[in-house]
Amino acid sequence: MKKSLKKFETFLKSINLESYRKRFLPIKIVEMDMPKNIQAISMLYEIYWKEKKFIGYDSFYKEYLKYLKSDIEAFRIKTTMCKVCFYKGLPARIYRTWASLITQIHAGYVAESVFGSKSVEMSEELDHLGADFRVHYKGNFLNYQVKKETHSREVRKQKVSKKKLKGRFVNIAYNVPARDVFKDPKTKKGEWRKPYKEFVQNKDLTRFKNGFVVFTPSVFKEKKKEIDLKSK
Repeated sequence: MKKSLKKFETFLKSINLESYRKRFLPIKIVEMDMPKNIQAISMLYEIYWKEKKFIGYDSFYKEYLKYLKSDIEAFRIKTTMCKVCFYKGLPARIYRTWASLITQIHAGYVAESVFGSKSVEMSEELDHLGADFRVHYKGNFLNYQVKKETHSREVRKQKVSKKKLKGRFVNIAYNVPARDVFKDPKTKKGEWRKPYKEFVQNKDLTRFKNGFVVFTPSVFKEKKKEIDLKSK
C-alpha cells in the first residue's frame, strides 16, 4: 500500500503540469455535457487505481481514443460539431477531468496507507453515488467526498448523490490558492500573503514543486484514531 503511494507520488512529481496548462487551458471548445459512455472517469479508475499503470496524460488520451473511438465519433456527429474543432477541443476537455481525478486517486492511495491494505474502494459506480472513494475499516464505512474550492477550471463539478450509500459521508476540503500566490507569496512589505500563509499552515494538504496539490495522511489519521478509540 505505501509502496503504491510512493510510486504514484513519484509519477505525479514527474508530470510537467505547466506545459499541459499552456497547451490546454486556453482551449474551451468541447464544453457540452458528455454522455456516460464516453466519459473518461471509468478508464481513469481502471488504469490508475485498479491496474496501477501510471502513465502520462498523452498516453492516457491515446488509450481513451483507442477504446472509445466509435462512440466518441458518434457523439461528435450527433452534436454536428466539425471534426477539426471537436478533436482540437476534446483533449483539453479530457485533460481537465484527468488532472482533477488523479489528485483524487492519490488521496485514495494516501487513505489506504493510513487505514490499511484493501481498505479503500474507488469506482465509477461510487462516483455516481456521490463518493469519491470509500474506506472500510473495522466494520465502518466512510464515504469520502473531496470538496474542491479553487479558481482553477481544471476541476470537475461536485457530485450529487442520487441514491443512499451505506456508511457515513465525510467531507475533506481541497482549498487551493491561485498559482500566482505561490509564485509571489509575499506582499510588497515583505509579509506572507494570507492565502499562502493559510495554505502552509494547513497540515492536510501539501504542494509538489510542479504545482500538484495533494492530501497528506493527517487528513485521514483523525478518523482512524476516532474509530480505534471506539473499538477498544
